[in-house]
Amino acid sequence: MVTHAKVVVIGAGASGLGAAIRLKQQGITDFVVLEKAAELGGTWRDNTYPGCACDVPSALYSYSFAPNPEWTRAYAGQAEIQRYLLSVADRYGVRDKIDFGTELRAARWDEDAQLWRLETSAGDYTAQAVISACGPWHEPKIPDIDGLREFEGEVFHSSRWNHDYDLTGKRVAVVGTGASAVQFVPEIQKEVGSLHLFQRTPQWVLPKPDHYVPRIKRWVMRNIPGAQKALRLTEYGGMEFLGIGFRHPWLLRVVQQIGRLHLRLTVRDARLRRILTPDYTLGCKRILMSNNYFRSLTRSNVEVLPTAVQRIGKNSVIGADGTEREVDAIILGTGFHITDQPIAQHVFDADGVQLADRWNGRPEAYLGSSVSGFPNLFLVLGPNLGTGHTSAFQVIEAQVNYAVGGVKAILDGGWSSVDVRPEVQKAFNQRVQRDLQSTVYNAGGCASYYLNDDGTNSFSWPWSSGEITRRLQFSPSPYRILKDADREVSPTRSA
Repeated sequence: MVTHAKVVVIGAGASGLGAAIRLKQQGITDFVVLEKAAELGGTWRDNTYPGCACDVPSALYSYSFAPNPEWTRAYAGQAEIQRYLLSVADRYGVRDKIDFGTELRAARWDEDAQLWRLETSAGDYTAQAVISACGPWHEPKIPDIDGLREFEGEVFHSSRWNHDYDLTGKRVAVVGTGASAVQFVPEIQKEVGSLHLFQRTPQWVLPKPDHYVPRIKRWVMRNIPGAQKALRLTEYGGMEFLGIGFRHPWLLRVVQQIGRLHLRLTVRDARLRRILTPDYTLGCKRILMSNNYFRSLTRSNVEVLPTAVQRIGKNSVIGADGTEREVDAIILGTGFHITDQPIAQHVFDADGVQLADRWNGRPEAYLGSSVSGFPNLFLVLGPNLGTGHTSAFQVIEAQVNYAVGGVKAILDGGWSSVDVRPEVQKAFNQRVQRDLQSTVYNAGGCASYYLNDDGTNSFSWPWSSGEITRRLQFSPSPYRILKDADREVSPTRSA
């Protein structure tokens, strides 16, 4: 049996949930959301490691149409964000649109029928349009380290935390020093016998202006008209000011002095400070914030090893410099498949070409939302829409509005398909890559997950976050539009 829906949304994280709500608000009710897990929430469902929290102010980390006056911290923790997402799903009545336990295996465009055919773990679906809302912080990146599979102790990735494993008194190696490690290292340091942190590259870490939100302030947010909006605008302005620095790196070299001072005040040992001091510009990698990460590294049971990991022994970790430490457990804080999102391996065009093969290690899309040759497919948090300073919710809402605008145009116009013109996609991405050259992402002097193997930046947006909202307004002009599966009716003007 094949289930048909006008629209299929893949993923029920913040992006998929936003898409479901927007579809419903636009009067499009014939849709289904495919979610492989047993609950919604995406990255905030999966990442339950100790200390997991947002690094964007809570007032910004929500849908603009569903502000939350009940945040108990200035930077909300994982559990609170997950509760927020669950409450929004219930408030807007979209939970019954989610098919849980349904994993996408393949989505193929049928040119003759002008629809998508989807194979899932729970049966087949067809749809006129597909919105991919899988997100880049989804599949953990397990490093290809010699001997990792043969390690006789416990191994897990931070996003798949093994809460059944008792770390008390254990000898633990942590591989990776990114955003997750900065949060969980201070928490597990209190429990473990010894912690050996293998650091390939030091990180800029700024102090985090986090604090408990008093009940009186939450009362104000609930009851004083305009209070939440004012707070949101204030925090947005502050983050956008920081964003100017991403486009003018010299400004971030000034800001990084805060990070340098934070390190100096926290770490008294000169040798350890040298190990922890980056040699690139702040913002070249994701900006991290913590009030206790550096302090935890000064504790007597913690050792920072400034080396990549070369191989794993049966009960030890060996660094590239030959350093070896015997350990009981290895925790991988090695991030996610960001620019090589696994969803691209499951999406095929009319000729059976995989999206991943089409991209060939260099993902690109028009406005991060449409890929030429893949009609009626819209991406959320697609290529080159990442920012280093603002809330993912702003990007999600802009892209969801764009995708649903496209879907509505298809349905209302009686069109069979819309396919972005290749010359439009090419011209847009040429502008993106040109303008990225002077940003800190490209010119900051580091290697980061923003960059592909060939040095192309397929993650970052080179302009302001306000420009994301302005540009992501659906228009048919960049698209080749087919009606009745055979007649082109779109204008020829390129965007």
